[in-house]
Amino acid sequence: MMVVMLVTLTLTTTWVTKMSVYFSYLPNFDYVNRIPGEQNISSYIEVKNLFKRVKISNDIFQDLTNFEKYIIQGDDRPDVVAQKVYGEPTFDWVVLLSNNIINIQNEWPMSNQTFEKYMNKKYGAIDYNNIHHYETKEIKDSSNTYVIQKKGIEVPSDFTLTYFDPSLNGERTITDTNRGITNLEYELKIQDEKRNIFILRDTLIAAITEQIKELLAYEPGSTQYVDTNLVRGDNINLY
Repeated sequence: MMVVMLVTLTLTTTWVTKMSVYFSYLPNFDYVNRIPGEQNISSYIEVKNLFKRVKISNDIFQDLTNFEKYIIQGDDRPDVVAQKVYGEPTFDWVVLLSNNIINIQNEWPMSNQTFEKYMNKKYGAIDYNNIHHYETKEIKDSSNTYVIQKKGIEVPSDFTLTYFDPSLNGERTITDTNRGITNLEYELKIQDEKRNIFILRDTLIAAITEQIKELLAYEPGSTQYVDTNLVRGDNINLY
C-alpha cells in the first residue's frame, strides 16, 4: 500500500525552485499583521504554511521497483531534471520528494559557478591542490591474486602495511600504501555523490499527489481551525 507521511519542515535555504505546483497544495495560515503603521490590531495576513511538508513513506522507498537510478548532469536543477524525465518542469517537487531532499543548498550538487565561489571562500584560490587527507591504494599480494588492502580508506600519511604473504612464506611490509587527496578532489567527490539520485516512476505521481492534498488539509478540532485550507493564529495584543 502506498502511504505519504506528514512531517514538519523548517525552511533553511534561500534556493528558489519553480515549485509553484507543490506550494499550491500547502494550506494557508492567517498570520497576525504586525506591519509597522497598521492601525487595526485585528488585521491578518494570509500566507502559505511553509512549516508543513510531506515525504514518501518507507514502504515506498524500500520497494526499488518504484524508482529508477538517475545521475544529475552538469548544472541541472530539479526543474530541469523533472523536464527531462517527466516532460514537466513543475514536477521538480517529485524529484526532491523522491530523494527526501529538504535543503537544496546542502543536498543538491552545486553549479560550476557556485562551486568555484565555494572553493575560493573555503580554501582560497591557491589552496585547491593542497592535501586534504590521505587514502589507501589498492594493494595485492606478491602473486597479484588477492587484494590485501582496499583503496579509498582514510589513513595517516605515514601509514604502512605489514602482512603474511603465502607466496613469499613470510611477512611483507609495504610503505607505499596511500596517496594524498587534494582539497579539490575531496570536494568534487562529495558533489559527484550528490548526483546519484532516484526518480519515482511517473505512474505513481497522480496517486501521491492526491494523498498529499489529503494529508496537508487541516482537520477540525483546534481553536485556530477555520476550514480545511486555513487556520488562524492567536491574536495576542502586544501593544
